[in-house]
Amino acid sequence: MSSPQLSREEAISYWDHRHRAETDLRSGGHVGWDASANEAFYLRRTASILEIIGDRFGTDDPLFALDAGCGKGAFCRALAKCGIIVDGIDASPEAIAYCREHGNGRYEVARLAEFRNPLLYDVVYSVDVLFHILEDDDWEASLTNLASLVRLAGTLIVADEARDRRRPAGNYIVHRPLSAYEAVLGPLGFTFRSFTPYAFRENAVGLLAYVRAH
Repeated sequence: MSSPQLSREEAISYWDHRHRAETDLRSGGHVGWDASANEAFYLRRTASILEIIGDRFGTDDPLFALDAGCGKGAFCRALAKCGIIVDGIDASPEAIAYCREHGNGRYEVARLAEFRNPLLYDVVYSVDVLFHILEDDDWEASLTNLASLVRLAGTLIVADEARDRRRPAGNYIVHRPLSAYEAVLGPLGFTFRSFTPYAFRENAVGLLAYVRAH
């Protein structure tokens, strides 16, 4: 018998505890893997983000990006080394405190559905976060809000499986089909660009990239 899904508040508490108890890579990686595997997993996902963004970045003409659900900031710090200016948000105060101590960017405690910014971003990415949002109304509100933060011709990158139907996994994961993403993002002016699978061990997740066309 499967365990009941965590409530919204239980999920936030779970992640805050996980960020407190685990290392920066393991807390946002795979708790069943050792440090070396998680290091490789982060490098693989970082390379996928950069592949999608392309070579349009550098300190002379920086891109502005938002890491939505940044955890302890590993992706923020990696992209910052490439000249990308990255803001990070996370619902976990523990994670944001770590980011502020170890990184120079702007970090804020905020849920994905609630964060606001006066300026739009060239890239908004959310790695291995949305499928941890269990309640459908909260998931839709989060995806809608992230889309609203992307400038015209900008890119939205979210992680999930490229599926044709919904798949719950355990008590804190719900993989949603591509049609669910299209139902939210299509009316907001986004077109699907690509799916880049992690192709790492048994993980079936990858990065879904959308471009804001209008």
